[in-house]
Amino acid sequence: MRPIRTALIAALVSAATFLAPAAAEPLTLTFLLTNDIYKVDNPSERGGFPRLNAVVKAERARGGHVIYAHAGDLISPSLLSGLDRGEHTIALTNLAPPDIFTPGNHEFDFGAETFLKRMGEAKFPIFAANLRDSGGKPLPRFRDMELREVGGIKLGLVGLTAEDSPVKSSPGPSLFFLSTFDTAVARAQELRDQGADLVVAVAHANRALDLRLFSSGAFDIILSGDDHDLAILFDGRTVLAESKEEAEFVTAIDVKVEVEEKDGKRSVSWFPEFRIIDTATVTPDPETEALAGRYKAELDKELSVVIGTSSTPLDSRKATVRSEEAAIGNLIADAMREAVKADIAITNGGGIRGNREYPAGTEITRRDVLAELPFGNRNLKLEVTGEMVWTALENGVSDVENSAGRFPQVSGLNFEADLTKPPGERLRAVTVGGKPLDRSATYTLATNDYMFAGGDGYTALKEARAMLGERDAKLMANDVMAYVSARKAVAPKVEGRITLRR
Repeated sequence: MRPIRTALIAALVSAATFLAPAAAEPLTLTFLLTNDIYKVDNPSERGGFPRLNAVVKAERARGGHVIYAHAGDLISPSLLSGLDRGEHTIALTNLAPPDIFTPGNHEFDFGAETFLKRMGEAKFPIFAANLRDSGGKPLPRFRDMELREVGGIKLGLVGLTAEDSPVKSSPGPSLFFLSTFDTAVARAQELRDQGADLVVAVAHANRALDLRLFSSGAFDIILSGDDHDLAILFDGRTVLAESKEEAEFVTAIDVKVEVEEKDGKRSVSWFPEFRIIDTATVTPDPETEALAGRYKAELDKELSVVIGTSSTPLDSRKATVRSEEAAIGNLIADAMREAVKADIAITNGGGIRGNREYPAGTEITRRDVLAELPFGNRNLKLEVTGEMVWTALENGVSDVENSAGRFPQVSGLNFEADLTKPPGERLRAVTVGGKPLDRSATYTLATNDYMFAGGDGYTALKEARAMLGERDAKLMANDVMAYVSARKAVAPKVEGRITLRR
């Protein structure tokens, strides 16, 4: 009887195996995320291109399935980008190229022509589903989305550039930006219809937009940039992640995916594990470090010249220049006003980018000035009405609570604002030369070309008459350098130009 029983058991096992759902072995996908990295001369103990590329190369060397995503802001702003317009950041990124890159708003800082040239130098796939040319078509070499087969998993990828680039940067009239949210949801559905098991968005988007995408239910994973923070959100259905800035941290998400086929239907289950890689612990990649070293040597030769000393402390931290009167803001605005002999000056705090403190007695170099003003903006002289000035300042204080870059640093005028009031109703008083602003009068204004084009919401200035336009104007940075160099010693301080009720 034993042989018959054994045969029967074997038959039953075989039948059970045949009838059971076909389940593949679990597969692990590793998503590696960086965003907002552009400084070749990063002095920090963590971050920088050599450490980032070391992480990427190490993750790929481990084997398995790695999808390296870069969520934008690469070619600007930085000290060297102000000179070579981001050529070096593309070269450094090409040494460990992403599997998907989506442009951030700073990719457009030098205009559409430079943007397209830099993207043409990239040795990695560029995705921007919401970016179109003047004819409404995708740009050459750019992709909207892609369905990739990775180890038997159907992975849907969609890239989304920063829709607010026309306000925050300078893409010009030849590039058109569609709604990030509407485009993303539509493309996600297309990918689902094509059979995607997982749908991943790589987006350069602010946190409010991130959360809209997160809550939409359209995506499994959202890899984002723009907010410069380290963030992970997982509600059991959707992952949202961002990796701070300058590759100080790199986010690795190991996603274990199981696929089951039953009765002709395919079901997918997955679960993420998160690894935050602190690059302070990472040995820089030698190849990248060597190339970065050559770039830094070129930069040092030109920019390490001392042009003057500040006998007072300066603070260019983001939280300062975007929310209150800053001594360094006064210095820059004074230099702009003097250079073009204007009545007043207004410049956006978001254009001051050094994000550091200078103790009293600090020697100021060309490097310092260009680090603070990296965008290559020009110092214009405009003829404006008092009404334009009032409207511009009202815009400047309209989003202080979110540290928006539009916050104004000024010269030749004082203003008071009540931040407890709604945006558009905050400005309380403006004086020019000690006298109340006359809204019907005409003034001359020193400002930057970005604001003259309506950047950061300064649309009121678009109607001004350019007395010294972009073609003839000097770089803001050059005017500030000349101002400091002529004096040898400067002593800017907070002096009550801006009074805010909070």
